[in-house]
Amino acid sequence: MRRQLLDKFRAEKDKMAPDKRTLVLTHFPRFLSMLEEEVYGVNSPIWDTDFKQTAPHLSGLQLPQEKIDCTTDGNSTGKFEKLTVHTGSSPSTSDNFTTVNVSPGLLNSRRGSKQTAVAHEQSGSDKRQGEAFSPSHETKRRKVQGDIAEETIAEIIATVTDPELMLGPVISSFPENAARDEAARIEEKRGIIEFRVISNTLDVKPPRQTLIWLVGLQNVFSHQLPRMPKEYITRLVFDPKHRTLALVKEGRVIGGICFRMYPTQGFTEIVFCAVTSNEQVKGYGTHLMNQLKDYHIRHKILHFLTYADQFAIGYFKKQGFSKDIKLPQSAYLGYIKDYEGATLMGCQLNPFIVYTEFSSVLRKQKEIVKKLIEKKQEQLRQIHAGLTCFRDGVRQIPIENIPGLREMGWRPDKFKQEPIDQEQLYATLKTVLNQVKSHASAWPFLKPVDKSEAPDYYDHIKYPMDLKSMQDRLKNRYYCNKRLFIADVLRIVTNCRAYNDPDTEYYKCANALERFFQNKMKEAGLWDK
Repeated sequence: MRRQLLDKFRAEKDKMAPDKRTLVLTHFPRFLSMLEEEVYGVNSPIWDTDFKQTAPHLSGLQLPQEKIDCTTDGNSTGKFEKLTVHTGSSPSTSDNFTTVNVSPGLLNSRRGSKQTAVAHEQSGSDKRQGEAFSPSHETKRRKVQGDIAEETIAEIIATVTDPELMLGPVISSFPENAARDEAARIEEKRGIIEFRVISNTLDVKPPRQTLIWLVGLQNVFSHQLPRMPKEYITRLVFDPKHRTLALVKEGRVIGGICFRMYPTQGFTEIVFCAVTSNEQVKGYGTHLMNQLKDYHIRHKILHFLTYADQFAIGYFKKQGFSKDIKLPQSAYLGYIKDYEGATLMGCQLNPFIVYTEFSSVLRKQKEIVKKLIEKKQEQLRQIHAGLTCFRDGVRQIPIENIPGLREMGWRPDKFKQEPIDQEQLYATLKTVLNQVKSHASAWPFLKPVDKSEAPDYYDHIKYPMDLKSMQDRLKNRYYCNKRLFIADVLRIVTNCRAYNDPDTEYYKCANALERFFQNKMKEAGLWDK
């Protein structure tokens, strides 16, 4: 067989693309030799049915795990998987938790006071157990100065949890800045829509409902993706290696995502993604993708790859996909299917995010921060009585005696300044200014910009400055400290860069003059940046 394959490839090498020809004729013989050794090897893991390879790019990745106790009904063989995600508080406990309920059966896992219901997937007679990612609650957080007390945060969270206090009077169906999947999430909670992971199986006869939904998905994909051959869509939808997350509304499939998982490589290929045309612009597409992300996090696959055409790139960008693939090319090369005229896009998942609740969690966090800011403002907005000592003839008081200043964070040691010898400062600044004016690159800045040379200069530059104006300010004793002097020189340089292009002579003069100015200020001991 090895010889037949090689002879066939050599006979057809002229029809191949140059890169594929090199790949086949150079690396394929070596691959066949290695495969032959594995097949005939006594201790080869290729015959071990329980062998699971860890992808090279995931070997150093450590993900937190929870122990899972699973109890299943033995009569559930051949059923499909139903996904529902919700958050809330149990009446018997004050802890908030996230539950992911998957039918058939309810899988319970307890860790401390936290509860997590985990996915249980069955396709034909094939059973898989999903595990949940959950960060350790024992992790100690380093305290930072200015942190808000935990009691205050708990008080705010208790307030925000109350829907009436959080949202106020309901004046519309959705908040003004509602997330794209808000409507779909509400419909799921009301039971209008549901999500199911289904696939065909060759081991046992699939349930009739599964086959009906697979046919419905094939019709949706064929109708929404007219450029894709129907035979190709049918083959992948009914392929046992591919699964489909089906969006079911009132018992009828209205959309779905067909995908193939590569656990050993650490990624999943999204093949088809579509929602029927009369059900679009309702947030179903976003919620569908979020369901798929949560499903893969439970199965420890953290990368999506897909080929998107020009009409789908916008959708995938909104779902967190990017042309910058984070997955090493060696992990997916030769696995993912290539499509001409399409763009390869990838998405990396965060195992600590529940994507179906992500937008609502962000909204709640925003509300918590808002409440904390309001609480802090209440403490700071204190009106103190005015100072009356000046009516009695007092001309000066220590700054720390002003009421409320210390409460705002003022400290005497922060504003202590050594007394400045104005005469010495004047002489030093005069020397530096004369040296700057004498520099070879100072010629564009010796006097104000002439309007006849640059008519629109003062339209763009609102605060002009030049070395002649600085000379006048120095004579008038304007520069009582070095910061004012440095600010004016930097303004000259900044104005030049803002008005001129980088390749102009003026721009280059500004760079050279700035470097010279900094060196002279350092020599004079006046540069502390």
